[in-house]
Amino acid sequence: MTCRSPALWRLVLLAGVLGGCSSGSGMTVVNNGNGVFANNPCLPTGTLSLSVAHATRIDCSNGGATLTLAGNGASYLIVPQFPTNVVLNQAVSYTLATGNLAAASLSAARAAALRAVPSTSGPAEWSFTAGPRPGLRQQEFERAIRARAARAGGTLATRPSLVSPPTLGSTRGFKVLSNFTANTWSSITAQLVYVGDNIYLYIDVNAPANGFTAVQLAAFGQLFDQTLYGIDIAAFGQPADVDQNGHVIMLMSPLVNAGTPTANCATQGYVAGFFDAEDFNGPSDPNSNQGEVFYSVVPDSAGSLSCAHTVAELGQVLPATFLHELQHLINYSQHVVVNHLGAQTSWLDEGLSIVAEELGSLYYEQKCPPPACRTNPGQLYPDSSQAFVQSFFEDSYIYAVAPDSVSLTLHRDSENGFSWRGGDWLLTRYLGDQFGSGFFKLLEQGPADGLNAIASAAGQPFPNLFANFGLALYSDSFPGLPRATAPPVNRFPRNLRQMWARFYANEGPSTIVPRVMPLELFPIGTDSTVYVMNPGAMSFWRLDTPAASATVSIRFAAPGGRALPAVLRPQMAVFRLPAGQ
Repeated sequence: MTCRSPALWRLVLLAGVLGGCSSGSGMTVVNNGNGVFANNPCLPTGTLSLSVAHATRIDCSNGGATLTLAGNGASYLIVPQFPTNVVLNQAVSYTLATGNLAAASLSAARAAALRAVPSTSGPAEWSFTAGPRPGLRQQEFERAIRARAARAGGTLATRPSLVSPPTLGSTRGFKVLSNFTANTWSSITAQLVYVGDNIYLYIDVNAPANGFTAVQLAAFGQLFDQTLYGIDIAAFGQPADVDQNGHVIMLMSPLVNAGTPTANCATQGYVAGFFDAEDFNGPSDPNSNQGEVFYSVVPDSAGSLSCAHTVAELGQVLPATFLHELQHLINYSQHVVVNHLGAQTSWLDEGLSIVAEELGSLYYEQKCPPPACRTNPGQLYPDSSQAFVQSFFEDSYIYAVAPDSVSLTLHRDSENGFSWRGGDWLLTRYLGDQFGSGFFKLLEQGPADGLNAIASAAGQPFPNLFANFGLALYSDSFPGLPRATAPPVNRFPRNLRQMWARFYANEGPSTIVPRVMPLELFPIGTDSTVYVMNPGAMSFWRLDTPAASATVSIRFAAPGGRALPAVLRPQMAVFRLPAGQ
């Protein structure tokens, strides 16, 4: 689904969600205590000795709970994780402690400094609150439409005999979802106003007057046909083309505008566009258009239907919406129509659609390297990228503030939430960076289950990939050191720290945007404090070993020292930090 919003109401909403956490990381303290523990090694056993800026994965699903690391002043990033999708999405209690009092060398003052809110700021490059944006309203609508698609039991459309292509100016009838909550459709007539190589653009004959000029319409159609369509097809593959017309239909109808009550425009955003899996059903479904259709709002500068939308605004909003929804369309058609599988796990489907939006930004970033095409030469992204970057810019930061409370493997697209979408964009983007341009196409055609699809496409077990991804969120770029300090498997091509720092400069400081670097490392101490973490989530810790200790042991366990259940796939990703980091 497409999910955009002004940061102001989005962050207010998130404040209510996160306000009950006891710390910025979402770690909830259950009880306190002190003590040491017996050795019960995870795999591999023995003392772990890592070179600086190197990493490994420690598997604790064998009934083990402890890890011994080489000491002598070494510092480590420790990322406990539950890389599973076969349990309920509810918090799991755990402890992480060292058995050596001297090992907890991170002082209380330094720990407090880690939690401090920086006071630095920078020049704003984008106003996330400028104008109404698609947002919560779109998300709530798609809760229903995705759930309906998952329940669908209709007969799939069969490929018709080839028909003559439609002519410019001709009209045809469509069924359009006209009530977003009651699942009712209305019949409309639309006129073909643009014929491209890949897109047929239709506009409802009942659209408000004074919409596009002829020049605007030609430029609008050409953008979708010649640029945006190709971006998605190159990354994700072809739609099924059940109607055998070789085109995706873009249908702009005032019924989409009217689906958002005017009173919701300023507070919840609006539905900008969508793909409806109903259209892949055969002629026995009276509401199916039996083809690939992307629905969108029409220009309505007077706000006669609902939220006011100028042509210029839709030129900013709809390209990213189209890329997002076209990926959903390709994903569904490849899994269900072509390969006769179930629909792909929706968190992965959503992550891929946010990647699709980002690909629009990357297209313009590559055309306009800095400082070109920027109102402010210091902008990270060119002006032409701004409408594409909002989703991953905001949501990934919100995810990184509380990564232990957000499951990346158990959410469904039918569930509201911004942070898990940001995390799943990060995961999907990381995998695409690691495995190349063909990786996304493999996901489109692979198993329906998200973890199996990723493992199959990558040729590696998912826990290994999840471990490296978790470390890369922090080790992507160390302040004052070359980005190549960490190996490629622990980096993103896009500089996350730089991106998050710019978001903080624009939107922080606040309780929701608290730090330049949203990920917060917590010191591993000797007490047996109980924390909670969701399956499919991870937490971030730091261990500074004393120079006088040859080895230091830590325990990642259930309360009381019991081994964590194997079904959680408990593991720790470990990275040896460079000096001074």
